[in-house]
Amino acid sequence: MSRFEIPEVDLSQYSNRQLAGPVLAGLAIALVILAVWTVTTGFPVTPGIEFTGGTELTIQTSASEAQLQQAFESEPTSIRGVATGEQAYIVTFQVDNLTAGDVQTQLTDDTPLGADFDITSVQQTSASFGQSTQLTAVQAVLFAFVLMGVVVFALFRTVVPSFAVVLSALTDIAVPAALMNLLGIKLSLGTVAALLMLIGYSVDSDILLANHVLRRSGSFYESVERAMQTGVTMTVTSIAAMAVMAVVSYLFGIDLLTSIGIVLVLGLLTDLTTTYMMNVSLLRWYKFEGVSR
Repeated sequence: MSRFEIPEVDLSQYSNRQLAGPVLAGLAIALVILAVWTVTTGFPVTPGIEFTGGTELTIQTSASEAQLQQAFESEPTSIRGVATGEQAYIVTFQVDNLTAGDVQTQLTDDTPLGADFDITSVQQTSASFGQSTQLTAVQAVLFAFVLMGVVVFALFRTVVPSFAVVLSALTDIAVPAALMNLLGIKLSLGTVAALLMLIGYSVDSDILLANHVLRRSGSFYESVERAMQTGVTMTVTSIAAMAVMAVVSYLFGIDLLTSIGIVLVLGLLTDLTTTYMMNVSLLRWYKFEGVSR
C-alpha cells in the first residue's frame, strides 16, 4: 500500500524575509481587494440573498437560460442551472421592494416562455432580516477572533507565538475572502461557516507547530519537521476531502456545498503557506533572535 510522504524541505537555507515575505505580500493584496470592494459596493465580500434580502425561485422549464433572462420585467440578479431529472433553474432577485408575488406575476403566457414553466419553490428574505443576519455573522467572526486570541495567549503566555497564530488566522480568512470576490462566490451563511471553520483549522495547525517548537525536545528544525509530518498530512487530507465535495456538489448542482468546498480548499492552501512559511520565520526569530523568556 502506498504511503503519503511529506517531502523534506531545508528551511535553514531561507531567510526569515524570504519565508514571510510572500505570505505577507499575499495578505496585503487580499486586504487591498477587500478594501476596494468595501468602497465600491459597501461590503468586503459580495453578499448573497441572506444578507441583502430578495426573492429566489426554482423554475422547471425546457427554455434556455437566455430565454429565461428575457421572461422577467425586472432583471434577475443571477440565473443558475440545477442538476435534476428535469431542466431547472434557480432565479434570484436581490431587490428589496420586489415581493414573491410580484416576481411570479411577471411570468405569464405572454413571456418568451409561453406556458412552458413551473415554479416549484419560492424563497423570500426581507431586507431587515438580511441586515440582522449580516450583523450576526460579523459578530460571530469577531467573537471567534477575540476568543481565539485569549485562548492562544493563555496557552503560550508570550506575545510573539500568540501574535503568529492570530496573524495566520487573519491571513487564512482574508485571502479566501478576497478570492471569493474574484471568483464570483457570494457571501452566504454557508460561506461564513466555512470562514469560521478556517479559523479553527488555522489555530489547530499553528498551535501544533508552536507546541513542537517551544515545548518539545530536539532542535528547532527537528521540531518543525515533526510538526509538518502531522500538520501537513492533516491539511492535505482535508484539502482532498473538500475538493471532492466541491466537485461532486457542482456536478449535482448543489451550489451551497460547492461554494463551501471551494472556500475551504482556498483557505487550507493558504494555511499551508502561513503556517510553514510565515509562522516558521516568526518562531525562528523568536527562538534565536528575539526574547524567548
